[in-house]
Amino acid sequence: MSHTAHIPSHRKPRQRASKSALRAGVAGGVLSTIAVAGAAGPAQAEPVTQTIEMPTITSGFSTAVAASAQATQQVALDLETQADEDAAAEKAAKTAKKAHAEAVRKAEAKKKAEAAAKARAEAEAKERAERASRTSERTTLSASSGSSDSGSSASAPSSSSNVSGSAASIVAFAKAQVGDAYSLGSTGPNSWDCSSLVQAAYRTVGIDLPRVSQSQSTFGTQVSLDNLQPGDILYWGSAGSAYHVAVYVGGGEFVGAQNSGTGTVQRSLDYDRPTGAVRVL
Repeated sequence: MSHTAHIPSHRKPRQRASKSALRAGVAGGVLSTIAVAGAAGPAQAEPVTQTIEMPTITSGFSTAVAASAQATQQVALDLETQADEDAAAEKAAKTAKKAHAEAVRKAEAKKKAEAAAKARAEAEAKERAERASRTSERTTLSASSGSSDSGSSASAPSSSSNVSGSAASIVAFAKAQVGDAYSLGSTGPNSWDCSSLVQAAYRTVGIDLPRVSQSQSTFGTQVSLDNLQPGDILYWGSAGSAYHVAVYVGGGEFVGAQNSGTGTVQRSLDYDRPTGAVRVL
């Protein structure tokens, strides 16, 4: 019959090596003694059973382990909370920066819009003032032309006075438009092309000219450039296919809506020598 020793096992973490060796030595010695005694005794002896109790983990050590685990968990929780707070702060900073940039952009856009509106208002006010000035000048010139017509009628035959008076009105109207803009297809009152200016000048004396320069260059009697009179129509190009027209205003000068760069100007014939002229009056 075998001798069995039932030894319960108790696990205790982190045993020091010296203590573990000591306990193992004690347990081995006890087991050896029991085995020798059993062998020396009678064959019919009762089996010997002995339990050797191993040292157990004390309650104080268990509490310390639990406290350490709890502290570790608390540290992990604190680190996670801090990370969340840092992420929230970074997101808030980015949002604030974006909002600030958007506010600056809107402020700059508003400032530019206000400046543009102010510039437009000033330009419109200036244009209205210039328009009023030109209107006043035209009214004065028309009145002067009427007085001139009356004086001529009293001192000269009716036919001569009509020609002289009409030419004066045409010249006065043309000169009053100097400074107006040039725009192809425009017909006034503040923007013209070459033929619309000539047409409007003649309309002041009741003469309805064709609208385009080609037709105006053949409307009337062809005259030499050495025999020009105020009110004659000057043209550039061939008669019937002229590309530009203007009004001769006397003194070797003409008034015409030249181009978008110069607008309506008064120039010497030497500035741009015309090809020919026609007399309508």
